[in-house]
Amino acid sequence: MKIILNQDVVHLGEEGDVVEVKDGYARNYLLPTGAAVIYNNSNAALFKSRAAAIEKRKAEKRAASASLKERLDSVSLSIVVPAGDSGKLFGSVTSAMVQAELQKLGFEIEKKKIEVATHAIKMTGTYTVVVHLYENDLSHIKLTVMSEAEKLAAEKAKAEAEAKAAEEAKKAAEEAAAAAEQAEEAPAEAEEAPAETEENN
Repeated sequence: MKIILNQDVVHLGEEGDVVEVKDGYARNYLLPTGAAVIYNNSNAALFKSRAAAIEKRKAEKRAASASLKERLDSVSLSIVVPAGDSGKLFGSVTSAMVQAELQKLGFEIEKKKIEVATHAIKMTGTYTVVVHLYENDLSHIKLTVMSEAEKLAAEKAKAEAEAKAAEEAKKAAEEAAAAAEQAEEAPAEAEEAPAETEENN
């Protein structure tokens, strides 16, 4: 069936696009939800009259997409899930879980736009999640999946590293203070020496 998209539809097209789809897809989803209208002369003329407004909206979406891509590309997500000793998850990481994590960071991304490797992650490790933005824009997000045990180990290592860094900083500060004190004492000793010489004469 030939239709005109009334809004952007992921993996199909953008608002104003004329596309061919299966009859069932059009009748059961696109037409009832208002995502598209049947292609005919009157609808084609209507969309032609709205072409300028549609193009303006597309330009705004492109700009927003570019900005969102820049922000998303710098995001790293961590998800902690129950897992066995081998790293195999008791369940899997899905696009809905990634969506929830992104939401915590203030990103409102539709679940259907999030592509998780092999659809579901079933082992701990580092993965790349693809987010489909406007047109052909894609954002690649680093996702670390870890078990509770790995999280605790990472937190312990981080705490130890921070404690060591704090100890080293304290030691360096003490050494700097001692060096400054010695530097202050040295001129004072140098000033006293000539005075003693004059007394002897």
